[in-house]
Amino acid sequence: MTDYILSDATRAKLKKISTASLATALFKRGLRNQFIQGVVPVSPKAETMVGQAFTLRYIPAREDRNPITVFRNPDHPQRVAVETCPPGWVLVMDARKDSRAATAGSILITRLALRGAAGVVSDGGFRDAEGIAALDMPAYHAKPSAPTNLTLHEALDINVPIACGDAAVFPGDVLVGDRDGVMVIPSHLADELADECTAMESYEAFVLEQVKAGATIIGLYPCTRDENQQKYQQWQQDNASSQ
Repeated sequence: MTDYILSDATRAKLKKISTASLATALFKRGLRNQFIQGVVPVSPKAETMVGQAFTLRYIPAREDRNPITVFRNPDHPQRVAVETCPPGWVLVMDARKDSRAATAGSILITRLALRGAAGVVSDGGFRDAEGIAALDMPAYHAKPSAPTNLTLHEALDINVPIACGDAAVFPGDVLVGDRDGVMVIPSHLADELADECTAMESYEAFVLEQVKAGATIIGLYPCTRDENQQKYQQWQQDNASSQ
């Protein structure tokens, strides 16, 4: 488990940054596989999901270990994960990219939301997706799924390194989720990426404005001409003075 604690300042910056910008910044550092593949929002949310990862690992269910009665066990890892994920963190579940059975349903996800979690991500399915969609808390999954997790999955390990949608997720990593999907940021890079991508998003807002006005992207995106850098600096000053 990382010693890193996500600050309010970095969280606020990351809430204004797209997963696309983060992917570019991570690629510059040689990190190519930080996007969780195959997960989508259960329902789009106005606010970006940001929080550190609290993980749950599923393995294939074996029939002699996973009758319906295991849910009576107060130490069942799925239930314990929901009750111990810290407020402000994201519960991330490794379901081996198998959405044929649900990794959780609306009752457990509602409990997680009421406990103050920042979100939930599974590369498997959720049951009762309509109820999860109605929550304010962001939730990402592969697709809706009615069968209980016990038919295919056994919840085994809490807060260990996992795979989720082909991305490695370590406890304490920082997850950022928007309408495109979820990006995993190694915790030691979170603060510097928040600053770098804030600047990147500012320049891209300028570029989009220029493109809508008819500008060519050559020399503008990326910026390879001094005249465009000067225009951007003036744009920054104009926007600062108007605020």
